[in-house]
Amino acid sequence: MKKITTILVLCLLFTACKTEQKEKVQRDGYYVTGNAPGVYNGIRAYLNSTDERGRQVAIDTAIVMNEKFVFEGKVTNPQISFLTINSVNGLFPFVLEDGEINIDVNADNIRNSTVGGSDGNKALVEFEKEFKSMSKELQDLNKQLNLQTMQGVEASSNPLNTKIADLTAKMGAYPFEFIEKNKDNVYSLILIEGMTRNNKANFDEVLKAFNSLDEGLKNSAKAQIVNTQIKVAKTKQDAVAATEIGKLAPTFSAPTPDGKTLSLNDVKGKLTLVDFWASWCKPCRRENPNVVKVYNKYHDKGLEIISISLDGSRTQKDPKNAWLKAIEDDKLTWNHVSNLSYFNDPVARAYNVQSIPATFLLDENGTIVAKNLRGPALENKVAELLN
Repeated sequence: MKKITTILVLCLLFTACKTEQKEKVQRDGYYVTGNAPGVYNGIRAYLNSTDERGRQVAIDTAIVMNEKFVFEGKVTNPQISFLTINSVNGLFPFVLEDGEINIDVNADNIRNSTVGGSDGNKALVEFEKEFKSMSKELQDLNKQLNLQTMQGVEASSNPLNTKIADLTAKMGAYPFEFIEKNKDNVYSLILIEGMTRNNKANFDEVLKAFNSLDEGLKNSAKAQIVNTQIKVAKTKQDAVAATEIGKLAPTFSAPTPDGKTLSLNDVKGKLTLVDFWASWCKPCRRENPNVVKVYNKYHDKGLEIISISLDGSRTQKDPKNAWLKAIEDDKLTWNHVSNLSYFNDPVARAYNVQSIPATFLLDENGTIVAKNLRGPALENKVAELLN
């Protein structure tokens, strides 16, 4: 009888374990368990994401009980999230994705907490371990260089410079090497997404890394978003490069107030000011009298102006009339064009205009010789080039 009872108990335990494992596999969404030794009952923990402005926004909260807490929910796309806990300084980044995730909290330094349980977080831990090691080595080399410089060693000829340059290059190449070895891991996609925020990134290399991902990952919903981010970032970078001083200004055509089409080539003079503004832009309107003064003084000497209005915001009831009224009120007697599409204006995009007023001064060949000059600085530069 005892033998039968023992067998029944073992069967029940085995069945319970199988049921628990089955539940884990079938869990829909994320299940983040936190172990927080040293954190008192009733303290609140937060699961945060980052909004478009880079601010931390809580998407879930949990109460610490018996030094443990749980976040449970669904996430549309895997993302880097941040754990914060009241009374514990700092934040801890990890990959929030569907499945079970375990976080062991270090209450003394939350950044030294550990995470595991999902493939994305295992990859994150591996990547950060190697990158932190290289960062520490670079920091030590720089300290040695500074110390030797203070001791009188010539910095420019110090062999430490070569080591620092080699290690810096290695750190720059490491994310791409990691992606190459982890083509099916969502953390590789998250690394690529992070690269799109670096306006100095080589986006040909970034796109190459994206295209090397396994098809299943590359065809995911998140991958489609990241692919678009790469293209947008590359377009912005190309626009910045195209509007550096010394570059030939991008040509364009746009509608005039009377509905005709006017191009930059139609109005170019000995010196041409390409001026981005809008009727709603107070700094633009305050600057307009100065532009009028400069135009009236130097137009006969070869100064031409073409203004591109970024009217057309959602808050404007009648953007065209607002544009025309501002031209008349401010006595802007030169050439005007606008697609009335706010910052989505294709000309503004071609010149990477992120804020207004924005100006580009072109010589007779259409080469950019100065940009974003206002007030006396604008008049002085025009005088220098035309007098």
